[in-house]
Amino acid sequence: MRALLGLLAALALAATGCAATGASPPRVVVTTDILGDVTKAVVGGQAEVTVLMRPDSDPHSFGVSAREAARIETADLIVYNGLGLEEGVLRNVEAARRAGVPALAVAEGVDPIAFTADETAGQPDPHFWTDPARMAKAVDLIAGQVVAHVDGVDAAAVRASAAAYRQQVERLDAWVGQQVATLPAGARRLVTNHHVFGYFARRYGFQVVGAVIPSGTTLASPSASDLKSLSDAIRRTGVKAVFADSAQPDRLARVLASEAGVDVKVVPLFSESLSRRSPGAATYLEMVRSNTTAIVDGLDGR
Repeated sequence: MRALLGLLAALALAATGCAATGASPPRVVVTTDILGDVTKAVVGGQAEVTVLMRPDSDPHSFGVSAREAARIETADLIVYNGLGLEEGVLRNVEAARRAGVPALAVAEGVDPIAFTADETAGQPDPHFWTDPARMAKAVDLIAGQVVAHVDGVDAAAVRASAAAYRQQVERLDAWVGQQVATLPAGARRLVTNHHVFGYFARRYGFQVVGAVIPSGTTLASPSASDLKSLSDAIRRTGVKAVFADSAQPDRLARVLASEAGVDVKVVPLFSESLSRRSPGAATYLEMVRSNTTAIVDGLDGR
């Protein structure tokens, strides 16, 4: 009996020790839902992935609760977009970085481009995910940081998951190119709700005619002269559609279509967030496919 009691006590002590030394799974915290979806595919169950932004949200304006802020501070790794996108949570991320939490600003590592028009000209463009080729680079960056900073993961398993997902992204890139190729070069002109498709335009040979909100953030507002200038550009170039974010009211885009005095469709896109709508954008891969189909159909004059 004494031997049995001693054995039970030893087992209880060992269990307590495991709990005290980190029996809970490693944790990766991701700011946006787009990067959250990609990170989950890369991690492949090797760590707990907490995504702060909800589907159908605006990355420029979403915020976090006190509990979510605490998760940021205690994460093993933070994955965030960077280049000023997450305006509502950047201070939380920076505070965690100063406290020593490893953090990956993905957009900064995928050869970012600058805005080229309106009040944003020259500023870095954070919307890299509209270019799947850059998202393929992001997959490698995320995998590398998970392996380097998240203790307890199987590095080989993470790398294998990342390689498999990267192949899917690369196939998606090829598919988008094939769909865009069905559009005449003269039809590849974009007017969007705000400046969000610069990477897509550069990757697939589109001209960005302008944006209803002449900014890289949805928090800005257009003036009457902005709308007049863009209306003139639409008439001059013969743009057939204005693309508005499905998570944002498209009233301004409809006003612009009316102001232009031409037959311009207003087409919703999933530009900055995943979505619960179906069919639509439950995942990053699905989002890009939905957007590509909507753009090609919206601009196809046949």
